[in-house]
Amino acid sequence: QVQLVESGGGLVQAGGSLRLSCAASGRTFRSYAMGWFRRAPGKEREFVAGISGDGSSTTYADSVKGRFTISRDNAKNTEYLQMNSLKPEDTAVYYCAASLAYSARVAAREYAYWGQGTQVTVSA
Repeated sequence: QVQLVESGGGLVQAGGSLRLSCAASGRTFRSYAMGWFRRAPGKEREFVAGISGDGSSTTYADSVKGRFTISRDNAKNTEYLQMNSLKPEDTAVYYCAASLAYSARVAAREYAYWGQGTQVTVSA
């Protein structure tokens, strides 16, 4: 069983930055691919970014490529999402997720564990 707890959300002006963190329980954190998803009001959940177990491989949604950076610190059992140049359309609840696979994953169905979410609001 893996428990995930996100933090770092908040209110920021357009063009600003936020860093989300996701603390994971469990001694085998380095074995799990991790990811970030988001759900905006009235929209379906969408993939944001994914990272492999050792952090060597990452993948991003086109909408955030070049602005967001996913990373992980396996010694701290923590995943991060650095979000720069934020836009109002980035406003959403952001969720971290853990996959039982090792390589980076895109599809939500390939993630077995989910955090409770953290709100990110970007004002115009």
